[in-house]
Amino acid sequence: MKEGNKLGFFSKSLSLETLLIAAIVISIFIRVLNLGTREFWYDEVLSLLLSTGQKSAYVPPKDVPVVLANYTLLLNLPPESSFDDILRTLVSLLKGIIAEPHPFLFYLSQHFWLRLFGNSEIAQRSLNTLLSLFSIGCGYGLGRTLFGYRGGLLFAAALATNPFFLFHSLNVRMYAPLVLWTILSAWALIQLMGVDKINPQSFPINTKASLQWKGQLFWTGVLIASVVAGCLTFYLFAYWVITLAALVLYLDRHHWWQHALRLGTGVLITVPWVLWGTRQQLRNADLGRFSTPPGFFATMVQHFQDVAYLLGVQLGVGDWITSIPVWVAVSTGVFWIIVFTIGSIRLWKLGEHRRLGTILILGIFPLFLALLADIVGKKFTIGFGWGRSLMIILPGCLLLITLLIQGIKKEPLYRLTATGLILVYLTISIADYSLRSRQMFHQISDIIASEPTTPTLIVMNSKAWGHVNRLAYYISPAYPVSLLAQESAKLAPALKKLLTSQTLPYGRIIELEVAEPVWSEPTTAAERETLQKILQSQYQLKNNQLLQGTMDLDEFTVNVYQRS
Repeated sequence: MKEGNKLGFFSKSLSLETLLIAAIVISIFIRVLNLGTREFWYDEVLSLLLSTGQKSAYVPPKDVPVVLANYTLLLNLPPESSFDDILRTLVSLLKGIIAEPHPFLFYLSQHFWLRLFGNSEIAQRSLNTLLSLFSIGCGYGLGRTLFGYRGGLLFAAALATNPFFLFHSLNVRMYAPLVLWTILSAWALIQLMGVDKINPQSFPINTKASLQWKGQLFWTGVLIASVVAGCLTFYLFAYWVITLAALVLYLDRHHWWQHALRLGTGVLITVPWVLWGTRQQLRNADLGRFSTPPGFFATMVQHFQDVAYLLGVQLGVGDWITSIPVWVAVSTGVFWIIVFTIGSIRLWKLGEHRRLGTILILGIFPLFLALLADIVGKKFTIGFGWGRSLMIILPGCLLLITLLIQGIKKEPLYRLTATGLILVYLTISIADYSLRSRQMFHQISDIIASEPTTPTLIVMNSKAWGHVNRLAYYISPAYPVSLLAQESAKLAPALKKLLTSQTLPYGRIIELEVAEPVWSEPTTAAERETLQKILQSQYQLKNNQLLQGTMDLDEFTVNVYQRS
């Protein structure tokens, strides 16, 4: 092994490549270890409900108690005794997705995974985790194509340890698979165009000018399949398809029609869903929440903040964004904007034109498209969902970081920068899963389990299905538990009517105040006082505690009342 590969501040026998491989292994271990360490958050349990094909059977709580176990049944596959029953479940699944803002592929894949492995946290998260491992492997392939062996390892390690991607690898939502489809489609397109088109100058690598027909057929299939999968996973993948088209015009415009046929074929395959499902989903879309405020200056400032916020979350703080002030993410994003700007200018001056342009297209161009769409449409969508709506930019941005590090000529500084980035990412990720827990509903279940035979009524100030279904998932259907869930303004009148109209069979009432009811306003002090008076007319407060998780949606105040 060459001395230039040794890490001067570590053991002399420890190479940078060895450290990068170790980081990838550690990131895999973190994923496997944390498959079941956190409860489902709000959106994850919705993914489970949709994946069972029973969303159409879900009925929101009314102003009378309902047996909680009725909702628990919906989080499992429905009873099936024949192939026709299975087909009906699949049809029901597709019909249930119509009211959702996302295509069907993620839910369909989770449905088949559910059939194989069940609905436990570990089972449900394992599919995305497995796909994330494929993403890391394909990331190495793409990185090696662009940068050579060590650059490929650096990109794969940066992707594997990136806190944002690591969190979504353990999140039962459609965002982690997007990274795989993004990387695969970019890798396939570059192979089809010819790696020599990138014309690396500063960091020579072995390239092959053309593929044999078998190779062309293989990579064409990969490109079409990944485009289809991406479009049927998330609608904003359309930005990525446009990005791939821009890359063709930049690198191989003389053969544009061949690549257009490949990309067009991928898009055309999705047409049946577009005609049937997408049209109905657009009618249910709620785009008003993304409206811009009045005033040109305020609008431009907000757009810049959204861009910085997005970069800060994806390239720095990861899921910590749900617990830290927004300015931390924005500051982190501003740091990366400065690094990207200065680093790109430096690489351009060094003559790294072709590869820099390629990676700027892959990383920054889709962000530019989204920003332009926001400005023209007078919307703010870039920062939506803690940065996850533009997951497609993550691989390109990490490629840009890799290229900037590759451009460092002094070997000690190169090693220090590369290892520093990976260690920072690992520290953020390890701290996330070791310092922040999410076990609120287990604690509620433990309260009920302390008197498992006592009929219990849970009174909750939210009808949002994420809250209702998490209660149903984590509280055993064997316990005699009923649920009265209403928005805050209607909860006290519904409970008062219930208490005065009949003798309740409940020996215990658990008042569950949700800090963020989602579908209604939080409980006011007056509403809280009224509810307490109603409860204390027949019950006595025995216990009070605050339960918190990793986000506002996980904050609950629990008051346990026993019959007087």
